[in-house]
Amino acid sequence: MTDSIRRRTALQAGAGAALLSCLAGAQAQPTSTGRSAWPAWDTFKVQFINEGGRVVSDDDGGGQTYSEGQAYALFFALVANDRPMFDKLLRWTENNLCDGDMTARLPAWLWGKRPDGNWGVIDSNAASDADLWIAYALGEAGRLWNERSYRALAALLAARVLREETADIPGLGPTLLPAPKGFVQPNGRWRLNASYMPMHLMHWLAASDLDPQWKKLVDSSIKVIQGSSPKGFTADWTVYDAKQGFLVDTEGKEKGQGTYNAIRVYLWAGVMHAEAPGRKVLLDTLAPMARYVRDQGYPPESIDILTGQASGPAPSGFSVALLPFLRAAGDDKALQSQRMRLEARPLRPKAYYEQVLALFGQGAFDGQYRFTAAGQLMARWKP
Repeated sequence: MTDSIRRRTALQAGAGAALLSCLAGAQAQPTSTGRSAWPAWDTFKVQFINEGGRVVSDDDGGGQTYSEGQAYALFFALVANDRPMFDKLLRWTENNLCDGDMTARLPAWLWGKRPDGNWGVIDSNAASDADLWIAYALGEAGRLWNERSYRALAALLAARVLREETADIPGLGPTLLPAPKGFVQPNGRWRLNASYMPMHLMHWLAASDLDPQWKKLVDSSIKVIQGSSPKGFTADWTVYDAKQGFLVDTEGKEKGQGTYNAIRVYLWAGVMHAEAPGRKVLLDTLAPMARYVRDQGYPPESIDILTGQASGPAPSGFSVALLPFLRAAGDDKALQSQRMRLEARPLRPKAYYEQVLALFGQGAFDGQYRFTAAGQLMARWKP
């Protein structure tokens, strides 16, 4: 995984079996009418998913596919109780991003048209946020649809994340890295991304698996989010120094700004269960963003995490992403202003990232899905 995208420790063998045993559940049935209970998902499928199960982005790469996009779509399909599409997405992901075997390797993060004109993997490095979301979607699908193979694959993928995408960092402990390669810097420094650490996923992994590393990752993830938000505005990327602590990432493309990656930090905090550990800490940490939106009437597209100086209004996708956060923060004025902004400036129907943020943000706001305090999915349909 590289910086060109702006949106964006070992597990013992016996722990995988523990995860399997913790994820048992009942089979879900499709709705008797066959009609979708989530029209926004149906629209997204038509616009962004091809017949083979590939999520096609609208970026400058000519319709590239990211493991993150496949991961999000798997989650949305589960929320919608859309098992045929879930299986299609999973099959394409395994065949094309994992060289046909997800039990043997992490998904490549970038697939598309190569310089030689052929289509395939462009960068074989992985992206840990996608890997966590895939493991989560598989584990919860296994529980809700009573499919043992999903639970087994979730356990194996979670184990590989621990082996290949974490590091034991002085002062933080076991910590999620953005990818297996490229984020351990010289002289005791690591480059980290707070938006890769949704706490409901971390709580789910800690509750579903007996390996103590996941519980330690819960603690370090909270520290990374707080350290990336020294004034209440989260950076897209941050640098952690073993001696100095958290530093502004001055060498990366964003240079200490919070923008298209960081907007998800507020989204993930907003969808946490009211009794989830760490929720109040995160809402307090991120409260300055709620105040900014209340005062300005819009979220910033980019903001300096130290000075609070913003570049200007963000696209409407940022507003919809903030709906759960503003509701959780209890800021009715800011919440109402963003709902009105979405009416005045509707989401662009062909803007992939805006539509992803809408499925997450509006979906949670409307009750299409919720999470328990331990991170389990609660969808509208009943298994």
